[in-house]
Amino acid sequence: MDYEQLLKRARENLPESVFEKERFEIPKIRGHFEGNKTVISNFQQVAQTLRRPVEHLLKFILRELATPGEIKKSGLLVLGTRVPASRINEKIRQYAYEFVLCPNCSKPDTELVREGEFMFLKCTACGTKKPVKSKV
Repeated sequence: MDYEQLLKRARENLPESVFEKERFEIPKIRGHFEGNKTVISNFQQVAQTLRRPVEHLLKFILRELATPGEIKKSGLLVLGTRVPASRINEKIRQYAYEFVLCPNCSKPDTELVREGEFMFLKCTACGTKKPVKSKV
């Protein structure tokens, strides 16, 4: 086989997501203040968009903001202090860069994979595997 045929065969074996040029946007939270608390109404949708478990994102956000919080039965996230939306969005952006976006190709087509005691961010588009902090 010549180079062109090998290249063509390699491209055919790649997942479709490698060729998609859609722009991934990190979602923004929607919420309001209730007294001393911050109520976020779309936290579960943000986690779905990032394709990560709500609990994982929640643990990261609460730790980074150093505030107590919980998800109510209604699906609302209630933080124990008043936190500006800009600060929460900044932490969600930080989470996306650390736990969602591939450091090599910048695509969001990744998954968190545990191997023994270690956690890795594995890209399904380009195959990159990067260790991440599993303390979250």
